[in-house]
Amino acid sequence: MPDLADLFPGYESHWIDTDAGRIFVRTGGKGPPLLLLHGHPQTNVMWHRVAPALAEKYSLILPDLPGYGWSAAPKAKPDHSPYDKRSMANAIIAVMEQLGHVRWKLAGHDRGGRVGYRMALDHPGRIEKLAVLDIVPTYNMWKDLDDNLAMKIWHWTFLAQPYPLPEKMVGGAPIDYWNLKSSKQSGTKDISCFDPRALAHYHTFFNDPTRIHALCEDYRAGQTRDLEFDSADRDAGNKITIPLFALWGDKGIPSEKTPLDVWRQWATNVSGHSLSCGHYLAEEKPEETQAALLKFFA
Repeated sequence: MPDLADLFPGYESHWIDTDAGRIFVRTGGKGPPLLLLHGHPQTNVMWHRVAPALAEKYSLILPDLPGYGWSAAPKAKPDHSPYDKRSMANAIIAVMEQLGHVRWKLAGHDRGGRVGYRMALDHPGRIEKLAVLDIVPTYNMWKDLDDNLAMKIWHWTFLAQPYPLPEKMVGGAPIDYWNLKSSKQSGTKDISCFDPRALAHYHTFFNDPTRIHALCEDYRAGQTRDLEFDSADRDAGNKITIPLFALWGDKGIPSEKTPLDVWRQWATNVSGHSLSCGHYLAEEKPEETQAALLKFFA
């Protein structure tokens, strides 16, 4: 493994056992707890540009989701657990409890946002406020799929294919795949938005067949169990009642889907706006992202 830069100087590191394996977590800052959940295909490092400002007001908790970064990548069960977002949310709750937290604010980007809104639906007493970055619910992504969205989220249908097709294809050139996939979703259509030190973290974890398989299982769970859970909540009329803030890039993934209108189908107290960028808000527009989060969480 190459030497990787410490982008969170002074933070503590923890490895915490959960039903989804051992989870790696960074903690730092001061104030009430703010849980930050990263997306695909990244790690907790994605928050490094916004963490200093957030840490002035909040005690930050930055885990790697199961299968990502330095967290364990347990073997998936036939139903794709523990890579469904309900299982991931339960693992993160176990992490928070072992760190001494009962209730918290949460910001989640991409897959982390999906873990966040699933947590809000399943455990409504745990979260005070929820911010979701550049997503709409999994149900809407699959059910509203059209020709434009299908081309934009081609990796959803690709990574969800049965084992071992995507594993073999991604595993043949994992770093090339990471760069090409991520460049298509950035506002500049390249990877210039990423700090080279952060990029080294992303490349290192992604260059591991075990983790490539885990990430495919994440998307297989998205097409099966996550969709089932969303459908059940939708059919039952369950809604998120805490304040929900949607922040998205005007060149990001859900930009054509009027995210606020979509989120108002799922939550009763919705606000938000777009930023002029692609999918990777916290790295493309860190100052605007941290300002929006600080305003909402205050």
